Amino acid sequence: MKKKILVVGGVAGGATFASQLRMLDKEAEIIVFEKDGTMSFANCGLPYYLGGFVKDKKQLIAATPESFQKDKSIEVRILHEVTGILRDQKKIMIQDHIKNERYEESYDILLYSPGAVPIKPDIKGLSNGNCYSLRSFKDMLKLDEHISTKNYQSVCLVGGGFIGLEMAENFKARGLDVHLVQRSEHVLNLLDQDLSSLLEEELNKQGVHLHLAATVEEIDDDGTTLRLSDGKEITADFLLLATGIKPNHHLAEQAGLVIGETGGVKVNEFMQTSDPDIYAVGDVIESFDFITKKPKRVPLAWVAHREAYIAAMHITGTHLPFKGILGTAICKVFDLTAALTGHSEKSLQKQEIEFETVSLTARQHAGYYPGAEKFTIKVHFCPYSGKLFGTQAVGKDGVDKRMDVLSTAISSGLTITDLQALELSYAPPYSAPKDPINMLGYKAVPKLKKPFPQ
Repeated sequence: MKKKILVVGGVAGGATFASQLRMLDKEAEIIVFEKDGTMSFANCGLPYYLGGFVKDKKQLIAATPESFQKDKSIEVRILHEVTGILRDQKKIMIQDHIKNERYEESYDILLYSPGAVPIKPDIKGLSNGNCYSLRSFKDMLKLDEHISTKNYQSVCLVGGGFIGLEMAENFKARGLDVHLVQRSEHVLNLLDQDLSSLLEEELNKQGVHLHLAATVEEIDDDGTTLRLSDGKEITADFLLLATGIKPNHHLAEQAGLVIGETGGVKVNEFMQTSDPDIYAVGDVIESFDFITKKPKRVPLAWVAHREAYIAAMHITGTHLPFKGILGTAICKVFDLTAALTGHSEKSLQKQEIEFETVSLTARQHAGYYPGAEKFTIKVHFCPYSGKLFGTQAVGKDGVDKRMDVLSTAISSGLTITDLQALELSYAPPYSAPKDPINMLGYKAVPKLKKPFPQ
C-alpha cells in the first residue's frame, strides 16, 4: 500500500530526506511543507554572498518546488507553515500564507525538520538598534539590501563562534568596519586557547576590533552607540546577532514528544522520536556523542544530511543506525583555516576524562617546494589505550586534509600509535615523507602509560 509521508521543513534535513526517500520508494506520496519562500538553499553559503564571494544568489539554491515536482515527483508547498501536530489523528495543521487559509493534512509517516531559531541576547535597548540574524535566505536578502540602501559603514558582531568569524571576514570584504564582541576570553571557544589565540592574531592583523570577555550591555537611544560590560563604548550602524541557536521544537513539545536533556527532540539511532511514526532530523534534535555516548546536540549541515539518509533508509526497510556525532567542523578566518573534531581540552577536563596531548607545528608540504606554510595541529588521546579523543588545527594550508584523515581515524577506532602506520600520499607539492599525522603518532609514545596494548 502506498504510504503518505509529510515533511515539516524544506531545507537541509527535510529536502535531503525527501530526495533520498524518493530514490528508495518510487510510489510513496511525499509532500514537503516549508514556511518560507525558498527551499533547499545552501545555508552555509549565506555569509559568502554577503561578502561578494558568491556573485549570484541563485547559486545558493539547490532545488526549487518546480524541480522537485518535475524530477522527483515530490510536492513542495512553500509559504505553508505547519502550526500543529495531531498525533492521535495522524494529522498536521497548516497555515497557507499564500491563500491565507488553514487546513489539515493526514500522514502515515511524519518527518520533523524545522531547524533552529537564533538565541537573542539580553541587551537593554535591543529594539533601538538595527539588529539582524542570519539563518534564512530571507535574512540574507534583507541584510544585503539594507547594507546598500542604508549605507551602513560599520557593524558589531555579537558572538565569536563560527558565524561571527565567517561574517567578520565577509563584512571586511564588503568594506565595513568590524567590531566583534565575544563573551568568553577567546574566539571560537570550541578550540583550545593556544589555537584560538592564533585566530585572534589574524583578526587583529586584518583590522577587526576584538572585544573579548565582554558583552553588549546596552544600545543607546540613537541606535548606534553600544555600551559594553567592560565599560567601553563603541559605535556601529548595525548589529549581527551570532550568539547561538536553539532547537525549534515547540510543535514537537506541544504534541507530547519527548525533549532531551540538551533541549533537542529525543530520537533513537534510526531518527524515530518517542512516537515511532514521527521521525526528526537536523538542528531540532538531540543525538549523542560518538566517543562518550552521552547526549549531544551539534547543529552542522553534514550531521543533518546523514540523519536524513538514515531516516529515509529506516522507513524503507534498511536499518543502518546512526553512530553518533564527532562534531567535525572547519572555518575560514581570513588567511587562516581552523578545524576540529571530537573533544577539546576543556571538554575532557569538564568530564574528568584523563588524557594526554601531542602537538606540533609543521608545513603542509615539503619546505623546499614553493608555497610552504606552517600550521599547528594537536591530538588528545587516552594514555592507557591510545584511544583518540579529539584533534584540532589552525594554519594557512593543509588543515582540512589532516582533519579529515584524523576524523576518519577516530570514527574507525584507530589509536594514537596507529597514526604512525598510516600510508599517506606523498609528493613534494602535497606533503612530506613524514607527514605531520604520522609524526603525531611517534611523538605520543613517551606519553603512553604502561602497560600499553601491544
